[in-house]
Amino acid sequence: MVFSSSSRPEAIVAPLRRDHQDQEQFLRFFLIPETWAMLPVSQVTEVLTLPVSQVVPIPQMPHWVMGVYNWRGEVLWIIDLGLLLGLKPQISISSTCRAIVLHPTLHHSGKMRSRSQMLGLIVNKVEDIEWCNPDKIQSPPASAITPGFAPFLRGYWLQEDNEMWVVLDGESILAAMPTQ
Repeated sequence: MVFSSSSRPEAIVAPLRRDHQDQEQFLRFFLIPETWAMLPVSQVTEVLTLPVSQVVPIPQMPHWVMGVYNWRGEVLWIIDLGLLLGLKPQISISSTCRAIVLHPTLHHSGKMRSRSQMLGLIVNKVEDIEWCNPDKIQSPPASAITPGFAPFLRGYWLQEDNEMWVVLDGESILAAMPTQ
């Protein structure tokens, strides 16, 4: 699923049907190795396919910061989400990659952070939008959490077939970004 470049988060959300009244939409994506993850659609601006060659590396940044990308005339910081979470790099040998553009949600004051705090999260594959009841998101046992995942984890959603999908917290991912 690719959102158009003119999409706003409000346009992504499908009308609320009666059977989805207590549910929230999440963007589901795949991280190597074998990890399905989700982010709230309310924190996603769009999904990009971008040429890796157009990401400009910035020296002396953490290893998970790939660099910056010119996104509609704005500087978009690009990070490898797998490396941030302590997993394998998400970049394949191909010349393009998938990036989820993550934006901050409203503060308690009702003000949004500046646009410069938006991030492009490199993932292996974007799959679908899922409806999930937030009350069904569970906290994983402490023994199941790796140190890299812990600060960014909202919980997990257990599927009927016992497959576990990790639910990430976009605000925590944004907060990890070093001050530019």
